[in-house]
Amino acid sequence: MGTYDIIVVGAGHAGCEAGLAAARMGKRTLMLSINLEAVAMMACNPSIGGTGKGHLVREIDALGGEMGLNIDKTFIQSRMLNTAKGPAVHSLRAQADKNQYHIEMKKTLEKEPLLDLKQGEVIDLIIEDGKACGVVLRTGAEYRAKAVILATGTFLGGKIFIGDSVFESGPNGMAPSTELAVKLREYGLPMRRFKTGTPARALADSLDYDRMTEQKGDPEIVPFSFMNDELECDQISCWLTYTNETTHDVIRKNFHRSALFGGQIEGVGPRYCPSIEDKVNRFADRKRHQLFVEPEGRYTDEMYIQGMSSSLPEDVQEEFYKTIEGLENLKIVRPAYAIEYDCIDPLDLQINLENRSIENLFCSGQFNGSSGYEEAAAQGLMAGINAALKLDEKEPFVLDRSEAYIGVLIDDLVTKGTNEPYRIMTSRAEYRLVLRQDNADLRLTEKGHEIGLVKEERYDKFLEKKEVVEKETARLKRKVVQPEDVNPILESKGSTPVKTALPLIEVMRRPEITYDDVASIDDARPVLSRHQKTMMEVAIKYEGYIQKQQQQIEKFKRLENRKLREDFDYSRIDGLRIEARQKLNQFKPLSVGQASRISGVSPADINVLLIYLEKEKRSK
Repeated sequence: MGTYDIIVVGAGHAGCEAGLAAARMGKRTLMLSINLEAVAMMACNPSIGGTGKGHLVREIDALGGEMGLNIDKTFIQSRMLNTAKGPAVHSLRAQADKNQYHIEMKKTLEKEPLLDLKQGEVIDLIIEDGKACGVVLRTGAEYRAKAVILATGTFLGGKIFIGDSVFESGPNGMAPSTELAVKLREYGLPMRRFKTGTPARALADSLDYDRMTEQKGDPEIVPFSFMNDELECDQISCWLTYTNETTHDVIRKNFHRSALFGGQIEGVGPRYCPSIEDKVNRFADRKRHQLFVEPEGRYTDEMYIQGMSSSLPEDVQEEFYKTIEGLENLKIVRPAYAIEYDCIDPLDLQINLENRSIENLFCSGQFNGSSGYEEAAAQGLMAGINAALKLDEKEPFVLDRSEAYIGVLIDDLVTKGTNEPYRIMTSRAEYRLVLRQDNADLRLTEKGHEIGLVKEERYDKFLEKKEVVEKETARLKRKVVQPEDVNPILESKGSTPVKTALPLIEVMRRPEITYDDVASIDDARPVLSRHQKTMMEVAIKYEGYIQKQQQQIEKFKRLENRKLREDFDYSRIDGLRIEARQKLNQFKPLSVGQASRISGVSPADINVLLIYLEKEKRSK
């Protein structure tokens, strides 16, 4: 039927980023979706970002991806989370108009010159001489390509659970992909079953908002994309309410009717996003659990009951939802359900997301054992980039743990593996003070430009912003202010007055003083965007801590830069434990640093390895 450079199987959040990245890097790309209504579909929560996840979206954007731009076009509420804590964990989150998000992303795909978007179910791969060479559709059509990217989401072997009702289905009532799941097992890929879930949707007019707490968006909207300096939006509120003991009693009384506890579900669910019956069971001492009522869009009356996913029967759902304040008269328009699906063991992937056993087969998103739109999009972007680079016979594009949350995400998956749907969190990043969301472009846009994904308009904007911030920081170091000028400002902010003249940058190091606070005594300042001010303030106030973390990163880099040969036989090294030899020979780490993060390889094993490498170096 046709020949392409790259074929992407799936058009969810991973597939969209993979297809766009490959096409924008000059590869003729085909993206296949089982249903075109599934393009960038938000099958679960209608939002982008959140703790840790907001960092991923900023990094995707800095590299030239699409998710940040798309949510900036389609959001209906925006909030910066964790503002009471330090800047390392500040995370942007936006409610989306989920239908508009799908529409805008689909438009973007359709307009991309080298990208063809088509509806079709892939039922088999074409594999020749151990290489992925194309796909076969249910219609019998065959498409050939030099590389294939799997981004199947929760469609692969999808099965829905609502109480005793169990049936094959993809998310949101769409058709599942069953034949491809069978084929992948026949090809020897190490598959597993995971599970996730989604709560009920209720009719907006059936809810009593006077009995809930309003959650408004931030007065000042912070864009996700670095291409946008300012955004305006007529924001729509969300609402907060809580379960209670009556809710919990209804759920406990019906544990035996839950698919989760009844044994029908085989897959492992996400520990950090449990169903409501799992919460009630695991946290029996908790008197209540919070839930957010979130609008699904500007042109629909459906409301998403966040925090209340369930596999209980519909009649039980009706009963327990109505025990909650504000939901007493709710009308459910879509019941909650659990969905089980097939995914690959990510330990079977290389660091560039290429499969270890089938060459030119790249894997991304929930197929890799992760959860969440943002984690999926990040992997899709990297799979698309690396598939394009592989065809150009260039080195893989790899971000390490000190460079990006994307690096943490992929390294965790392919080096440590996961026994549950993986979710990114700020606590997973060792160097999170450096990996802030405000400086993602400083960390990554240069890299995106080097590989050809960041185009000139974005790159020029980045260089201009970087130059302005650097010049202004240098000027603040030179600018000296007198006590009589600065003390009134310090006293008004509850800060200790000074007795001698000092550089203005020293005033700004104080936590309570912002760049705008000293505007009245500084008439030479340039016009900066809010983002430029934030980035500069954080760098100034946390300079000492950042320097300490940079020193830690240098130590980390020394291990990462100790490269290991892929053909190295670790059974030759005396002193390595048997388990370490087996794991190192199995995973073939690219560096000593990566070797140190493999489960079953101890610090003592790494010391033995370093001693061996040093002896080998001296002998040569």
